[in-house]
Parts: sequence; structure tokens; C-alpha cells
Amino acid sequence: MFSALLFYISVSTMAFKLPALPYGMRELIPHISEETLSFHYGKHHAGYVNKLNSLIKGTPMESCTIEELILGQTGAVFNNAAQIWNHTFYWNSMGPNCGGEPTGPIRKKIEEKFGSFSAFKTDFSNLLAGHFGSGWGWLVLKDDGTADIVQTHDAGSPLKENLGRPLLCCDVWEHAYYIDYKNDRLSYINSWWNLVNWDFANKNLEAPFKWS
Repeated sequence: MFSALLFYISVSTMAFKLPALPYGMRELIPHISEETLSFHYGKHHAGYVNKLNSLIKGTPMESCTIEELILGQTGAVFNNAAQIWNHTFYWNSMGPNCGGEPTGPIRKKIEEKFGSFSAFKTDFSNLLAGHFGSGWGWLVLKDDGTADIVQTHDAGSPLKENLGRPLLCCDVWEHAYYIDYKNDRLSYINSWWNLVNWDFANKNLEAPFKWS
């Protein structure tokens, strides 16, 4: 399908780099427009990278990984590091020629927890539609091996909050959908299902998640 980015950011000797999108700027149309991606990826995501680099320049944190900054820092450093990580994971949770019902091990996990994909989809959509303010919705694998739906606020990270291993995520910050859907978050969420990259979810399910 396409070569998904790993869900961590590599570090150069000087600064963090904005990862390339795993698809073209027009490949998510009609669900997400080129204009939205140009602002969301090209301005917001890039802005977090630039801000983090300015915050850690000349400090011992320059030698840290993104995951180390997420787990070990608070305030502006945490916020920008987490938003870099969250956005990279979000881009890879979607793709052209994706969507539809899950296949493989992730489908079994979903059905074991929620009874059916339809029930999971309804629960996930309703939770995110009702999420107050900005944040993220996540499908995670809990420590007991079951799947679950969790939400984080603002730059909140499942890594920091020990909510489970992220498998998929959906961004519900307004900048993710306002150009295309205005204030109709539910329409954005319903459209997002046409982009869900179940192959990425299966990779995250099958491989031990490491952030150190």
C-alpha cells in the first residue's frame, strides 16, 4: 500500500526533523483536503518541531529522544514533543485506499472487547464527538491484552499517562477539520473512517511498543 513512517521521530545531531508524510498532499481527498494538510502538517506539525528545537537548543535535552522528552518533561517541552509524536502517529493511522472494516488480528481484538466492529465504531465516534475541547482519541492495547478506547486532552499522550499501547488515533483539535467541516466534528469523524489504516494498527498490535 505505502511505506508507513515509524511512530517515533529520529534525532539528528542538531535538531528534530519534520517527518515526511507517508502519502501525497492530495491523496486523502475528498475526506481531508490538500488545504487542510498544508496547514495542519505544514504549519501546525512543523511549528511544534521548530518550537521544540528552540526550547531544547543548547541544553542536555538535545540528546534525548522524543519519547524521553514526553516521559521526562512537563510544560512547553512536553507539549511540543507530545504533539510531534501524536501527529506523526495520526498521519500513519490514515492512508489512501484504506478504511473499511478491519482485517487480521486487530479485528479479533476489537470484536473480543466490543462485540463487533460496528459497536466499536459507534463507541469511538461518540466519544470523540463529545470530547470537550481539543485532544485525541486512541485505540490502545491495555496491559491485560485487551483493546480499549481512550481519549487525551490537548497534547496528552498515552505514553505519559500509561493508558496502553497506541494502535490508532484520531485528532480532534479544530485545526484537523475546521477548513473542511467547519464546526461539524462528527462529519469529520465519520469521514475519517474511510481513511483508517488497519495495516498500521496490526503492525502496532503485533510488535512490542517501545518508546525508550
